[in-house]
Amino acid sequence: MQEEFDLKIPRLDDLDGAKTQKSIEAVFEKYRFYKSITFEEREATTTASYEDRPSGPTNVISDQTANVAIFNVDEPERRRVFMHKIERAVSKLPGQERLLISKRYMEDDYKRDYQIYDTEMPMSKTKYTNLRLRAFYRLAFTLSDFRIINIQSLVKNIEDKQL
Repeated sequence: MQEEFDLKIPRLDDLDGAKTQKSIEAVFEKYRFYKSITFEEREATTTASYEDRPSGPTNVISDQTANVAIFNVDEPERRRVFMHKIERAVSKLPGQERLLISKRYMEDDYKRDYQIYDTEMPMSKTKYTNLRLRAFYRLAFTLSDFRIINIQSLVKNIEDKQL
């Protein structure tokens, strides 16, 4: 019974910092894209197609109108759920980490790191970098729980551990 609940959760020092940062930043890039770009509904084509079609059964069922309708309903919902999961993950962070992530990665206008630690959250570059790294590690585990990223893909290679 206990074997069912034994998950292989890597320790914090097992995670590769560069892979973690790249993965988390990719998630926020997708978040920002979904937030800023409006969803454009697809429409079924009504133009007749005049291509030579072989006679006989092709065993392919195609309902373009149904496929378009399903996409138009499912895609906005999928985007909404994704954005809600990201916002929930960030809301679980401690105060300064949450503020840093929301200002740097979740606002509409793109800001660089130095803009955040110089003006928005006055602190040294080292403190900012450490704070962001801690936030990334926490987000990696939370987003893994939400099945947005695969935490196992962020684990250091065996060769990296020996260095």
